[in-house]
Formats: sequence, structure tokens, C-alpha cells
Amino acid sequence: MTYFVTGASGFIGKRLVKKLLGRKNTTVYFLIRAESKKKVAKLMDFWGSDAAKRCIPVVGDIAKPGLGLSAADKTKIKGKIKHFFHLAAVYDMSANAEANQLANVTGTENAVALANEIKVGLFHHMSSIAVAGNYEGVFREDMFDEAKDYLDHPYMQTKHESEAFVRKNCDMPWRAYRPGVVLGDSKTGEIDKIDGPYYFFKLLQKMRAMLPPWMPAIGIEGGRMNMVPVDFVVDATDHIAHSTDKGLNNRAFHLTDPAPLRIGDSLNIFARAAHAPQMALRVNAALLGFIPQSVMKGMMALPPVRRIKNAVVKDLGIPEDTLSFINYPVRFDCRDTLKALEGTKIAVPDLESYAYKLWDYWERNLDPDLFIDHTLKGQISGKVILITGGTSGIGQATAMKIAAAGTAKAVIVCGRDQEKIEETLKLAKKLGVKVSAYPADVADEAGCKAFCAMLETKYGGVDILVNNAGRSIRRAIEASYDRFHDFTRTMDVNYFGALRITLGLIDGMVKKKKGHVINISSIGVLTNAPRFSAYVSSKAALDAWTRCAASEFADRGVSFTTINMPLVKTPMIAPTAIYNNVPTLSPEEAADMIIRAIVYKPVNIATRLGTSMQVLHALAPRIAQIVMNTSFRMFGDSEAAKGKKNEVVGPSADQLALSNLMRGIHL
Repeated sequence: MTYFVTGASGFIGKRLVKKLLGRKNTTVYFLIRAESKKKVAKLMDFWGSDAAKRCIPVVGDIAKPGLGLSAADKTKIKGKIKHFFHLAAVYDMSANAEANQLANVTGTENAVALANEIKVGLFHHMSSIAVAGNYEGVFREDMFDEAKDYLDHPYMQTKHESEAFVRKNCDMPWRAYRPGVVLGDSKTGEIDKIDGPYYFFKLLQKMRAMLPPWMPAIGIEGGRMNMVPVDFVVDATDHIAHSTDKGLNNRAFHLTDPAPLRIGDSLNIFARAAHAPQMALRVNAALLGFIPQSVMKGMMALPPVRRIKNAVVKDLGIPEDTLSFINYPVRFDCRDTLKALEGTKIAVPDLESYAYKLWDYWERNLDPDLFIDHTLKGQISGKVILITGGTSGIGQATAMKIAAAGTAKAVIVCGRDQEKIEETLKLAKKLGVKVSAYPADVADEAGCKAFCAMLETKYGGVDILVNNAGRSIRRAIEASYDRFHDFTRTMDVNYFGALRITLGLIDGMVKKKKGHVINISSIGVLTNAPRFSAYVSSKAALDAWTRCAASEFADRGVSFTTINMPLVKTPMIAPTAIYNNVPTLSPEEAADMIIRAIVYKPVNIATRLGTSMQVLHALAPRIAQIVMNTSFRMFGDSEAAKGKKNEVVGPSADQLALSNLMRGIHL
């Protein structure tokens, strides 16, 4: 058996060629562009050890008449090709109209012309369910012209036109195959590009990072999107193509799932595969259908709405056109395909059985974040980084890790204690890294102004500012009636101190149209932790200011990140002896959170516990109060808070149990 295949290097094509080679005594001629000949060796490896003897590359181009084949090549294969498989096309809903027209329509016209010229036995056209457009209702395999008034997208239009050309212009019998949305291999998960449901994987990944998998979420219901794995498409095409039943000629076959899932159900299956929260409450987007199109277009044209939409789809990597298919109205009848596959084991597998393979392959190979320089070296190259409170604890650990990357223009730390400054410089020398350290008290307004001026003069300003300097006080309000200075001291350092430095440097960032401010906040802001009213309120003020600033500077090239840090074992918590017996992060682990902020520039970084408690406070504030009050009464003030610095009281079993259950909630 001798074959000719276009699109043999494509996702479906190369698998179909491998399937064809599984038949004995087969020879496959495949079209390859001259500039793509370097792909041949890799294709041969994929097809098998004897592929070089049985697969013959033919240089050409689908955009040229007769596919650009030379006269000699046409003579060589004329009258020998039993099956001509035309798979070369654009399989991309986001491609522009010109690209769709050239590949899908012109390419098919040239393929049919060549097939007619070389006297092919049977022409096989890889079409698509897109030929149905947005036809409302059930679209059968014997239907075609019924879709003419529903072709609202260039991809739909060109796939319909290309199949129409095959129907009208083939001199030989033909068979058309209309696969649904093609997913990765159900056995390996492999796929070559992001399409269809894959566009929503980034959303699931972000949800997984923010919320625990048991937390219910709100999502969409959507229409029934017909999805099938590539191995089913290949196996079904191969079987139907080789059927000797002439009754299958000049017909189309829907390579689709006879029982397609709604988009909401599909996304929940992928959410389970990703260990992400599932959408327990799903809103049917069709409910918005009552809004007149003119009103909807007017709303989407409003600058704030348009910018929000653009930012969201860009962040998630979702093409705008994809959103228009949320309520896809077509159902595909595939009874002819099912009949043709009777007696075989070829069937669409249950999505649940292989969704985890698709997710795993995407996350390991196609996640867009994999193709961005997410190395610390790349993100700090040539930049000036300032870390306040950088002479001990979290700040010092962060400075050493950043300096070790070796690509920053300058790594600067500041602190109040000259002895700690010298210790930090000694540590940097010991580790073989370069760190610059300066004395600066963020509570001193005049000193901060002079310090910022020096940074502008000596370093040309700061590119990344980490506001890490902080002061914590753990004391119940009822023990603070005569200690108003507890509140002024924390505000002066945690809130006003951060502002003094930020306001002194941000103008330079704006002028350069680049800058990143990272504010170290606390999980206590999310949990409203008792006994930390002074500390938490000062951090909450900083969080609120940061949100306001981020809104003002969003179009000035300056980004902000708030890190709601959990409990970290630093000198700041040393006076509270009970913390020696509860789970804490090390300064190095906390530094990793800051480095993640530098690399990824998220708006916020928080632990799942912190986020969960924030949600609990919003949805069930009374229950949240009971939980926190229980913690408040269970732990009590430390001996240090009572002025008894030399007394250490060990934790009870209940205290240890609660602290391990709610790790880090105390800060």
C-alpha cells in the first residue's frame, strides 16, 4: 500500500504516519517544505527504526499550485498512491483570517488538484467540527450546507470552505473526518500546543496556589464542548480510511464523543487532576443572554472594563476569541462513525481516566511560565536591590541569597545596629558574596530622606525595594491600657517607616518606568490574630496603602507585592518562649518567599491557611471570631509581655495541638 500525506510533521499527522507504518509493506510519501527538511531526522526517529526505508520526503509547499511538487516527483508517484491523506492546515482558533485562508482553503485546493493529477485512489480530508460553525442544535454527519449561516469565525469559515471544495472537486472518492477539540494522547498526555481546555489550566493552577483543594469555588457551566484524545482520532481515521466498504465513500465522519461533557464538568475533572479547588457552584453563562448585544458591546468598550478584561486574559493566556465559545451551542451526532467502528475497541475514553496525564504533561512541558526566565539571576540582572531590616533574620537571609546569584548591580541592606551591620558584612565575605550595608533607622524621617538621596546619587536609585524592617509586639489589649506607645512604635516602624523609604525612592522608579516594591506583611492581617492588635493594625495599614499605590502606579511601570508572611523563627519572636515549641519557618524559607515575589511579581503571596482564614472572616465572621477567641484564651500572654523576662513556661498539649493544626497563625 502506498500513501501520500500532507501535514505529516503535525500533531495528528506524525501519529497517523506511524499508524500507517504499522501495516505491512507500506510506503509513505510525505510533503515537507525545503526549509523544514531538518525536521526529517527527528520524524524518522519517531516513526521507528525502518522508517528511513519506507518514508520518502517530497519537497513542496501547500501554498503553491500542485503543492509545489517537481515534475519528476509527480511522475514518480503518478498512479501509485492508493490513499492521499490531507492533514496540513491551521488548527488554531486564534490564527488570523489570512493564515486560515492560505492554509485551510488554498492548501486544500492545491492538494485536491495534485490528487486529481496523479490519479489517487481515495482522498482523505482531515476536516473539523468547525464546519458546523455555531449551528444551534444537533449537527449530523450528513449535514453540511445547513451551517452556512452560522460561520462566525475565520477558522469555521475556512474549514467549511475547504471541505466544500473537496466535496465538489475530487475526481476520486473521498472521506472527510471531523474531529472534535483534539486533546493530548490518553496514554502519555503528550500534546504539541495549548488549545481548547488547556487555556484554562493556568486558572486552575493559580486557584491551586491560592486555595486548598477542598475549598469550594464558583465557576461557569457553559455548553458541551466535544473533546477527544489524539490517539482516538488517529485510530478511528486509520480504521475508517482502510474500510473496504464503498458505502463509506463521499461521506463525513464525526470523530467526537457521543456523550460530551459540559465545560464546567470538564474543568472540575481537570481540577481534580491538578489537586485544585473544584467549582461547586457553577453559573450558566447563558443567563447573560438577555442583555442586548449593543449594551454588552458598549460595556466591554468602557476603558476600565476593557483593561480588566485584557489584563485577565493576558495573565491567564486565554485568547479573547476562546471566551466566545463558552456557550458553544452545537451537539454532534456521530452514529455513522460508531457504526463504522463496530467490532473494534476504538472508542473515546472517559476523560476522568486520563485527565491527570494531560495535566501532568502540560505542567511539565507546556505551562507558559516554563518559557519565561524565572531564574533569580535573570530577574535581578543589572538591578539595584534594597532590603530594609537586612542585617538579621529574614532580611539578612534574603540578601545573601540574592547576592549569591551574582548578577545584581548592587545588593544593599540597612539596619539600625552598627554591630549587626558589621556581622552582616563579615557573613557576606565568608560566603564570598558582595553586599553593601548602611546604617539607617526607618523611624527617623530626616535620616530616611538623606539615605534615599544617597541611594539616588550613588546607585541611580533602587529597582527592587523590600520593606522588611519591622517591629512586633505580642500583648493583649487588656494589658495595653496604659501602653499606648505599643501602637505608636509599631506604626512608626511597620507603616510610616516603610512609607518613608518607599516615598523617597518611588519617584526614581516612575522616571525609569520600572520598579518593584515588596512589602513584608503578616498572616495576622488575614487572620486578625488576637494579642497582636498593635502589630497587625500597623501591617494592615501598610497593606491598604499598598493596594491604593498599586492602583495609582499600575500604568507607570511600578509593581507592588504584599507578602503575608507566616510565623518565622527570628530574633523578633525570641521574647515569646512558647514559640520555641511551635512550627515556624526558618529565615531561609521566608527568604524563598521574597525571592518568589522578585521572580514572579504577584500582587500577593500568602499561605493557604491565611487565605482560608480571610475567606472565613468574610463569609462567616462569627465562626472566625469563635476560632480566634479560642486561640486567644488558650495561649495567654507570654511571660515577656508581663514583664517577667526570665520565666519560661512550657506549652500545654492543647496548645501544641492547635499550633500544629494552624501553623503560623500566631504571627
